[in-house]
Amino acid sequence: MTAATETRERAQARREQELAAAADKGPRAFYSAAGYGRLATIVGGTVVCALIAQHLLRQQSFLLGSLMVFLAVFVLSTIGSATPWGVRSRTRNEAKGLRKSGARLLRRNRAKIGEPAAAEVQSALEAVDTALAQPLAMPALQARLALDAALDKHLAFARKSAAREYTESIGGAILVALLLRAFVFEPFHIPSGSMIPTLLVGNFIFVNKMSYGLRVPFTDPGKVHKLWERPPGRGDVVVFINPQHPDIDYVKRVVGLPGDRIEVKDNVLYVNGLEQKRVEVGDYTYKERSEYTDSEIEVTARMYQEDLQGRTHPIIVRKDPVFSRNGSFVVEPGRAFMMGDNRDNSADSRVEGGIGQIPFSYIKGRASIIWISFGGAAGIRFERMFRSVN
Repeated sequence: MTAATETRERAQARREQELAAAADKGPRAFYSAAGYGRLATIVGGTVVCALIAQHLLRQQSFLLGSLMVFLAVFVLSTIGSATPWGVRSRTRNEAKGLRKSGARLLRRNRAKIGEPAAAEVQSALEAVDTALAQPLAMPALQARLALDAALDKHLAFARKSAAREYTESIGGAILVALLLRAFVFEPFHIPSGSMIPTLLVGNFIFVNKMSYGLRVPFTDPGKVHKLWERPPGRGDVVVFINPQHPDIDYVKRVVGLPGDRIEVKDNVLYVNGLEQKRVEVGDYTYKERSEYTDSEIEVTARMYQEDLQGRTHPIIVRKDPVFSRNGSFVVEPGRAFMMGDNRDNSADSRVEGGIGQIPFSYIKGRASIIWISFGGAAGIRFERMFRSVN
């Protein structure tokens, strides 16, 4: 370690002790020592990121907008470092963390360092416990520094470097996230209005990938079936791979299962000859982007509550449909018949030459919950967050 590095570390340690002591005395003493610059920077950065995110989301730039939202949340999450309460909490948490790892090191290496050294480390651990019994930062900081020195003195051979600890923590988190995404849950963004009003453009949902069996990652669903594969339930909202374009995922509702006869007559659904009753709720107005002018246009449709053999869900039917998709279909073995809840604006199993009937192996999973929804006047639809998908 160079002299410059030692000098810098000593200065940082003195500054840390100064802020911890000031935090224990209250807000006035803390801000007298720390100033308001860091707090103002965090608040200002959060506001700027939030305004940029709102602008991007209103322009339906959901990828960049969502990234700015998460950046704003991240910047705001650092505000604790600019408050006396945050400094006290961080200082005490760091002492708890070192106490936990120090106790583990001592337990594993006690026989290697001898009893006098073990007693010294044990005494430092107990001093941390005593300091944490007080609601202050300074005693916890002093006890942590003493424990850190004792561990360096007697157990340096067993301690991990900071870089290794960060690498292991981040690597472990990434591995867990990848495993969860591959086998359990996968996020999905709703890019179109085919499932309005159940799912809106800008909704981000979690898909339960274990609902209909376990899909082996990186395999061709056309050749490899899921493990313990089972059919979806009628009325389930599912995400599936488009057989014509395997790099594209769709989200629709399952209305037909193998052997069913599906008929659509004047936008009324029949399953095996039985009309699926629906009750008119009223008008439903939404905005969609025109492919001709590339601007948003307002669409007013009729909203119904459809009873799909005991499972009720909302659908909308345009008052001025451009064309009517009537037809009769028999669902093939091992496949599901899909329809969108926005009946006049959905490329689904009714469309000749479209996605067709979907093999069970192509179904990724059931749409479970809306975890965030971008859009609306504020840029985020808070009322739709953490809402289950019906």
